[in-house]
Amino acid sequence: MTTVPASVQMHKPKSKWTPGQIILVAIIFVFVLTCVLPFLNVIAISFSSKSAILRGDVSFWPVEFETKAYDIIFSDKTMIDCLFYTIKLTIIYTALAMVLTILMAYPLTKKRLKGRKFFNLLALFTMYFSGGTIPIYLNVRDFGMLDTMWSLIIPGLLSTYNMIIMKSFFSSLPNELEEAATIDGANDFQILLQVYLPLSLASIATLTLFYAVGKWNSFADAKYYIQTKALQPLQLRLYNIIKGSTAVDVTAIEGNANSNAQNVSESIESATIIFATLPILVVYPFVQRYFVSGVTIGAVKG
Repeated sequence: MTTVPASVQMHKPKSKWTPGQIILVAIIFVFVLTCVLPFLNVIAISFSSKSAILRGDVSFWPVEFETKAYDIIFSDKTMIDCLFYTIKLTIIYTALAMVLTILMAYPLTKKRLKGRKFFNLLALFTMYFSGGTIPIYLNVRDFGMLDTMWSLIIPGLLSTYNMIIMKSFFSSLPNELEEAATIDGANDFQILLQVYLPLSLASIATLTLFYAVGKWNSFADAKYYIQTKALQPLQLRLYNIIKGSTAVDVTAIEGNANSNAQNVSESIESATIIFATLPILVVYPFVQRYFVSGVTIGAVKG
């Protein structure tokens, strides 16, 4: 057995940063700071004292650290109830939305489906044209869903964009898998449940997060359909707090309110933003790794 002299052994070339890579990293770093710094400022304000906020000393680090704003939020039973109600609302909406998305995407991949092109066109039509806010409101009213949780679930239950992503992923799977399952005697539902869905976990996780984040952050529909306070989601509660804070700001400028009231509302507003954002941020890391594969893998075949 002969040994290769050390002088002959190939060495890995040292990676050197090119000017283009340095510029790209610098641009990405600026974008990261643009996203992170405002969030750090909100966190800092939520943990800072009233006097520090009033002096304008708070930037990206708490000044005169205190947790009074969070004490107020967590001592408010209605806020905690609102959090759990929003979690329940998001889970129900996301589960039903994923079921509808899968059940619509799967048949549209089958060439044997009669009228497949028509149904595809019908789905695409809804991406560009809508009945408008008033007709949708009238539909919700006529179906008796006003001031109920279902008014926040059913009207926006299916996203055409998400359905197309799921359909593209199903289309990219080899036809031989379906043919083999059919030979074994499986029907369409068995093929979907036992063949397609286990291979689609990346897309399912990604679209689940899309639906969940969209519902968690929405409040416009609740503004239109919900009057009962107990049925208002967390984001609408946050919107009302911010709107109330703005009203206090205007009153203070006009000289009819003291600055302490303005300051307290700003601190509570920041703490509520963190309170409303943290749950979805906790979920995100668990499905973040599915993003690239889940969204792009279906783009191989249309």
